[in-house]
Amino acid sequence: MQANSAGLTHTFAIIGGGSWATALAKILTDNGHHIHWWIRNTETIDYMRQRGHNPHYLSSVNFDKTRFSLYPEIGQAIAQANTLIVGVPSAYIRESFAALKPEDLAAKKIVSAIKGLIPGEDILLNEYLEREFDVQLSDYFAVLGPCHAEEVAGEKLSYLTFSGVDLTTTRQLAAHFSTPYINTVVNGDILGVQYAAVLKNIYALGAGIARGLEYGDNFLSVFIANCADEMAGFLKKFGAEHIVVGEHEEEDPVTHRKSSNYAASVYLGDLLVTCYSLFSRNRTFGQMIGKGYSVQAAQLEMNMVAEGYHAAKCIYNINRKVGAEMPIAETVYQIVWNQVKPSEGFRQIEQSLI
Repeated sequence: MQANSAGLTHTFAIIGGGSWATALAKILTDNGHHIHWWIRNTETIDYMRQRGHNPHYLSSVNFDKTRFSLYPEIGQAIAQANTLIVGVPSAYIRESFAALKPEDLAAKKIVSAIKGLIPGEDILLNEYLEREFDVQLSDYFAVLGPCHAEEVAGEKLSYLTFSGVDLTTTRQLAAHFSTPYINTVVNGDILGVQYAAVLKNIYALGAGIARGLEYGDNFLSVFIANCADEMAGFLKKFGAEHIVVGEHEEEDPVTHRKSSNYAASVYLGDLLVTCYSLFSRNRTFGQMIGKGYSVQAAQLEMNMVAEGYHAAKCIYNINRKVGAEMPIAETVYQIVWNQVKPSEGFRQIEQSLI
């Protein structure tokens, strides 16, 4: 627990025990915070209490055991904190929050660390929380990349973007995550950055399929450039801000940095690293599909959630209303949901690239 420069005190709860939640827990504990951590698996909790590291994710990260309290019930962790970091995959949000009531989240700050939409409802986490728990957008924030958990574990310099409509609190939250290996950026485009994070996972899945089909770097560079253009077109139609490259609003009055736009790390940077990095689970999932694995076989082999799989269907449904030109995202959807052969799908994509 630490007080920020405005005199407010943040106590943090981490919701989830996967690689990204573990990485964020490392950052907070490295900064001296005691965290209240909900992990579903009681065997994992027992192991971590004894040995101080997560046996399943980022096992190289050794925690000071005095810096965390572990809970098998989500309500127990939430009751101890005023700021919640939500790090479970979007497909498990409803299940994870099922035991909670609106009063459990009253007066809490919610920081989304997920990069997906709620499957079956095609809504962002903030929309779900407002509907089910009366959480207002002013109390909701998102933490985004480009940032892979594995590089956080190795303390390789990374950037985190914090977004929220309340920029003062957004800056305060970001300050708690600033370390020698983490630089933080503040952004006010809370809806745009979340949709960008969803879309980049779909395109990374496509980049992986291309690799599995043995396309080379020359093709992949053109493919990703077209993905960036397609993403910007969707975001612009959706009403997202800061889309035009080379144009910036006034500088941040605190950091004196110029304002972010579509070329910034949270939009284009996250797309690039997710499409290219060997740490990208969406790229890995897609590569397996390109090599001939079924969706079910790829899911079993990875034993991790690739957000792009569910996101492809969600964005397909949403875009039926938005009406953006999205031949790449639509083709990825057809491959992973409607059994279109990857080779046939990418022959169609080849014709759409510019």
